[in-house]
Amino acid sequence: MWHSSIQQREIPPDVIGPLREYDGDLLDQQGLAATVADNGYLLLRDVLDRDQVLSARGEVMQRLADVGEIRVPAIEGIASGVSGRDEQQLGTFWAEVSNGPALRQATHGSRIVELISTLLGQPARPHDLVYLRPMAPGPGTRLHYDFPFFAGFSDQIHTAWIPLGDVPVEDGGLVVMEKSNQFDDLIDPIRQLDYQQGRDNETIQAAAYEKQNDQHPVDLAKDRGARLLTTDFRAGDLLVFNMFLLHGSLDNLSPQGRVRLSCDVRYQPAADPYDDPRYFGAQPLGSKGGGYGDMRGAQPLA
Repeated sequence: MWHSSIQQREIPPDVIGPLREYDGDLLDQQGLAATVADNGYLLLRDVLDRDQVLSARGEVMQRLADVGEIRVPAIEGIASGVSGRDEQQLGTFWAEVSNGPALRQATHGSRIVELISTLLGQPARPHDLVYLRPMAPGPGTRLHYDFPFFAGFSDQIHTAWIPLGDVPVEDGGLVVMEKSNQFDDLIDPIRQLDYQQGRDNETIQAAAYEKQNDQHPVDLAKDRGARLLTTDFRAGDLLVFNMFLLHGSLDNLSPQGRVRLSCDVRYQPAADPYDDPRYFGAQPLGSKGGGYGDMRGAQPLA
């Protein structure tokens, strides 16, 4: 079994398990939608063009190499431990990286739009804001639900998580809490908040993270009779999940010092409103209001 940890605690073998791969017809809308409804997620293997995904990886890693954070050859993604980013231009730099043409081809290209449209049963539209995540060795992202960030607009928003390169478990890939789409005691309170009246970042962050992290993830899984689910991701894979799946990332334990690189983008029906300035437009504000400069990825890796 994998060597893994979450929030700096080793995961026992009986608490970690594999994500279930979808092996049905990719044109079967009912089968795709039923899988998401049952599991909260849909793992599609090798459905994106691997060369395009690796091109996106190379583009991003080269930008990080240009500021000294990634060693040459950049495509390998080995952290240097130093950074030459201009502290006064963090937001500008990260906006440029996040709008790279190769990256946008992977996140907004025809293939992924086609797949999500089939899942939704209608034409899909991606949000303009993308969450590009280079994660150096160290602790991962805490468990959270996505719903609070996007509540009040489309009710069919889905997250598309794209590994930009091969991501073995030890590199700290995405992890989901099994059966967490059925944790009504955690989901109901965040459904009931009036996000039209309280969409400030503090309220959203608390709703997404606070109660979900009262316990360490390992203890939460044990108490719920659930497991933490993950896999060795490959470039070309796509993980799609709804707004009520508890997820985060494992700690990056890469012995080579490799940076885990992924990107997630939200998709919704094209017919639904897309006037939320946090996620749409040439310069989306993001949930905190500061655009790309507020993102974790905007901070130097070193």
